[in-house]
Amino acid sequence: MSRNPPLARVLPFEVVDDAWRLALVPALAAAVVGPFLPPVGLGLAALALGVLWFHRDPERTPPDPERAVVSPADGTVSVVREEGTRLRVGVYMSAADVHVNRAPVAGNVREVRHRPGANRPAFDKESERNEQVAIDFGEYELLVIAGWFARRIHPAVESGDRVERGDRVGHVSFGSRADVVLPADVAREDLLVREGDSVRAGETIIAERE
Repeated sequence: MSRNPPLARVLPFEVVDDAWRLALVPALAAAVVGPFLPPVGLGLAALALGVLWFHRDPERTPPDPERAVVSPADGTVSVVREEGTRLRVGVYMSAADVHVNRAPVAGNVREVRHRPGANRPAFDKESERNEQVAIDFGEYELLVIAGWFARRIHPAVESGDRVERGDRVGHVSFGSRADVVLPADVAREDLLVREGDSVRAGETIIAERE
C-alpha cells in the first residue's frame, strides 16, 4: 500500500490507495449535481469524505518486546478459543474502526489463499463461513473475514514476502473481522486479552511468547 496516494496532502489523515477510487464517484456526482441541487450535492460530498475517512491508514508503532504478539486489527476481541493445539483470537472491526490489517508476528508469507463464501454479519457466529482471505505464515495464520456488506478484501502481500511485526498486510472495506491462529508456542496463560477488550492493530499486545 502506497503511503503517498494522489491528493493525500488535502486530507488531515493518510488513506489507502483504493479509497480515492471509491470516493471518486460520489465526489464527481457532487460536482455535477451540487450547482442545481445544493443539499444533494453536499450529501454526496459528505459521502465522498466519509469513504476517505473510513479508509484512513494511520501510522502505528509496535511495542518493544520482541516476544510480543500484536493485534492484527483495530476493534473488539470477539473470539478467543482453542482449535486443536492452537489458540485463535478474532477481532471484530466495526464501521468506525480502522480497517488496515497488520502482521501480529514477523515472518515470511508462505501462501495467500482466497475462499469465497457467505455474507453473514462479521459479529455472527456463522461469519467464519463468509468470504475470506488467509495469509499463511507457516507458524501462524491470519484470516481476514468479510462481513455482510464488506465484499472487498485487499491483501497487500504475496507468497515469498517478508514482513516485520506490525507491518501492513492488507485492508478490507466496510466492516469485517480479522482472526489470528497463533503460533503453537503460545499457550492460554500467555494471552493478555479476552473477549470484549478493545485493541489497536500493530500496537496492542494480545499475547507474549516465551
